[in-house]
Amino acid sequence: MKQFLLALLVLGASASFTQAQQPWAEKMFKQGTTHDFGTVPRGSQLLHRFTMTNIYAVKLQITEVRASCGCVTVTPSSRVLEPRGTVTFEVSMDTRRFAGAKTVAIHVSVGPEFISTAELKVSANSRNDVVFNPGQLNFGVVSVGQTPSETIDLEYAGSLDWRLTEVLANGAPVDLSFKELYRRSGQVGYQVKATLKADAPSGVIKQPIILKTNDPTSPTVSVLVEANVQATLSVSPGILRLGAIKPNEVVTRKIVIQGKKPFRLTGVEGMGEGITLAEEFGSKVAAVQTITFKVQLNVTGDFRREIHIKTDLQETPVTLVIEGSVSP
Repeated sequence: MKQFLLALLVLGASASFTQAQQPWAEKMFKQGTTHDFGTVPRGSQLLHRFTMTNIYAVKLQITEVRASCGCVTVTPSSRVLEPRGTVTFEVSMDTRRFAGAKTVAIHVSVGPEFISTAELKVSANSRNDVVFNPGQLNFGVVSVGQTPSETIDLEYAGSLDWRLTEVLANGAPVDLSFKELYRRSGQVGYQVKATLKADAPSGVIKQPIILKTNDPTSPTVSVLVEANVQATLSVSPGILRLGAIKPNEVVTRKIVIQGKKPFRLTGVEGMGEGITLAEEFGSKVAAVQTITFKVQLNVTGDFRREIHIKTDLQETPVTLVIEGSVSP
């Protein structure tokens, strides 16, 4: 408890955190606690990420996350906040669940010894005259190198000579095209096609593309693109987070490498300077293999090391990140 209170005092807390006007949990959202999606088509699946950084010198835990509306789901990247560590809150908003303007409060409680709750807010205006069907472009699970295509229909009903003018990938690994399906009095329909690129990176892809229109009140709208691109080989966990360790403390951790077919480990690069193999991995051939690392560092401060694991299954090594902090 003394360490926790000292951390707050060093950071300039002017009063007891239980009585502060601003909850101390909100101070960890340096990039803001609100997000407005603006005016969006009905049916859109919206996504925003809030980042929380532990500015205190003690480990914290996310004890509760709740939203004031079932139209919003919140997924934290971790329930543990190491000192100076970060957690991302992925907020999804389903505009099929409401019409018109909507603001949703999200409460994030941090503890466990002393509880503080931050309030986040997301807002959107779901317009009925523009509708997506379905609400997003979802490729599902695909293998690296595959190039599946998905389509989404965009319909407008109103008095404007409404037109879709351009589609932008906005950094998403997709090729895009669109075409007008029909145009009649007061109605117009478009179809947007997205094709996943062959060089899309492995892992979960979840980001918006941008559609430009001639509507002066809503010149751009976004569509969420989602895919789970699975590599020939995968490593779990992809990041070994060791947290806070002491100088010369010996820490061992095991990782699992899984392939779509049996493989042989041929080498590990990027070790040294306190990171070694706890045991040799041998030359066995199997679809699932493990490697145990030993970490023993004598230099204080934060560290982050990329380890490259080579196999006979693919030319590109599998990357593992080992990170943590060394302090007395």
